[in-house]
Amino acid sequence: MTNNVNKILEKLELKEFKLTSLLEVTRAINENFSTDKLLNIYQYILRDQLGISRLLLFNHDGEEWKCIIRFGAKGKSKQINVERDLSHITDITVIESSSQASLNSFDIVIPVHHKNKALAYLLLGDLNEDRLQISPTIKHMPFIQTLTNIIIVAIENKRFAKRIIEQERTNKELELASEMQKLLFPRNFPSNNRLDVAATYESKHLVGGDYYDFMQLNNEEYVMCIADVSGKGMSAALVMSNFQAHLKAIIQYNHKNMTMQELVEQLNETVNEVTQGEKFITFFIAYYNCTKRVLKYINAGHNYPILTDGKRAKFLNKGCVGLGMFDAIPTIEMEQLQIKPNDTLVCFTDGLVELENEEGEQFENDRLIELIHENFHLKMKDLNSLIFHKLNEYKGKAHFLDDTALMSCRFFG
Repeated sequence: MTNNVNKILEKLELKEFKLTSLLEVTRAINENFSTDKLLNIYQYILRDQLGISRLLLFNHDGEEWKCIIRFGAKGKSKQINVERDLSHITDITVIESSSQASLNSFDIVIPVHHKNKALAYLLLGDLNEDRLQISPTIKHMPFIQTLTNIIIVAIENKRFAKRIIEQERTNKELELASEMQKLLFPRNFPSNNRLDVAATYESKHLVGGDYYDFMQLNNEEYVMCIADVSGKGMSAALVMSNFQAHLKAIIQYNHKNMTMQELVEQLNETVNEVTQGEKFITFFIAYYNCTKRVLKYINAGHNYPILTDGKRAKFLNKGCVGLGMFDAIPTIEMEQLQIKPNDTLVCFTDGLVELENEEGEQFENDRLIELIHENFHLKMKDLNSLIFHKLNEYKGKAHFLDDTALMSCRFFG
């Protein structure tokens, strides 16, 4: 009779211990204890309450496996390769004899999985079966696995919440950067008896590396340009912002004292200083005199702008290599053209003509020229809108693979 009572008391004591432990851990999680505090509670339960004297706990932090708790196993964590030694274990496993010598220092492996994904592996050794009069020790294992699962999932949730907060912060920073970048683009274009200019920009990300500009120097002279930084995202946007600032400064304060070739050479030096050879910029710049009806341009490795009278198209392809490709540009060729009334210049970045449909076929120059000629009567804003509408139709369910900028200019009499 006495033995039966003692066994019942032992079972009650064990159940009370497990329940108290789980409640303590749950309370700590609900009160948003730090990861270190959660691990301290977990370690106290296993080492001080259950008498486990050797333990390693490996956890995957989203990038790699790390040992987040170790005691009684000095140096053992470095000998264990989780992918090689433990990834095949899916259930609580007693280690009797392993081909991996590093595992033979332990008695039991407890895996923790969530949605078929391994989150952690717990290795236990030197188990004390006399603590709490629980024998054999294997009876602890489901409880320890449950406790470990709760702790690891809580840590995983904390990590996930931190990533969400960081992502939200990054998104807000990108949204701000996007608004700042939009300020770099001209908002007002001329539409009068001399010129009709319009531009459209579609960024693959919140910020990008495409840029266009249109600047009036005086009542007769204008400068227009379009550019594209190699690469995408924030780094490309930062390079382009720096490039745009230098270009604006040069044109505003020094355009009368330098040729277009000298301008391009100076911009090449600027790009090299900023990018240190890591990026380059394709760049097209044109100078137009309304009175003389003369267009001068240099194309530095950019997609060839299209100059057309509505029937015949000419590619503006004279110039040099892209900016930042060489310390010094070997040769720079400038072309001068006489502009006729209603001639139209269409400038764009590679995202337009390289756009692919669902079959992987690119939009290409020929389709663009045909589209311009068929709708030559439209105003530039309407022509740009139509081109982007056709691009969306063409790609179908595919996505824009790159930033896409388009600037159109019609020269009147």
